[in-house]
Amino acid sequence: MLRTLSVPLAVAALVGAALLVPPFASTAGAGTPATAACSTPWGSTPESAPALSAAPVFDVRTGQHPCSDRVVIQVVGDVGGYTVRYVDVLTQEGSGKPLAVPGGARLSVTVNHPAHDDAGRATFDRPIGPVATVDGYPTLRSVVYGGSYEGYTQLGVGVRARLPFRVSTQAGPGIAANRIVIDIAHRWS
Repeated sequence: MLRTLSVPLAVAALVGAALLVPPFASTAGAGTPATAACSTPWGSTPESAPALSAAPVFDVRTGQHPCSDRVVIQVVGDVGGYTVRYVDVLTQEGSGKPLAVPGGARLSVTVNHPAHDDAGRATFDRPIGPVATVDGYPTLRSVVYGGSYEGYTQLGVGVRARLPFRVSTQAGPGIAANRIVIDIAHRWS
C-alpha cells in the first residue's frame, strides 16, 4: 500500500532531513565536483592521547561521508585516550597472535577503555573478528575486533591504501554516551 504525506508534512520531512547533513558535508554549488571541498590537513602519522578510563566500550559502527569514511567507538562515560597508527601487521594484545585485517593498509586502533563493566560483564560482547560491514565504502575495507586486554580494547581498521586520517572525541548521543571517532579520507589532498 502506497502512503502519501500531506504537503505540510512532506515539507517538514525535507527540512528535517536537511538538518541531519553532517557539518563537514560538501556545500559545493551545482557543477562543482564534491571532491573540490575535500581538502583536509590530515596526515598519516600516529595520533594518541594518554588518558585512561574505566568507561566501557559498548558499540563500534561505521559511516560514509562525502570526503571520508568513519569508524565510531562508543563508550559509556568519560572518553579516555587512544592510539591510532598504521602498521604492517596487527598482533593481538596479550597473545601476540597476528590479527587478519583485510585491506591495502591497516590502522591499529587501541582505545584506553575496557570492553566490560566493573563486574567483569562484557559490554561489547563480540567474538574476535569482523564487527562491521563496509561493502561499498570508498575507503574502508574492514573493521576487526582484536579483543580487550588489561583495560584496553583493540580494533584493526583495513583501508584501501595508506590515506590521511584524524581522530577526535565527541560527546553524546545521550548523557552517558561518548565517542572516539576516526575519519579516514578518501584521497590525499
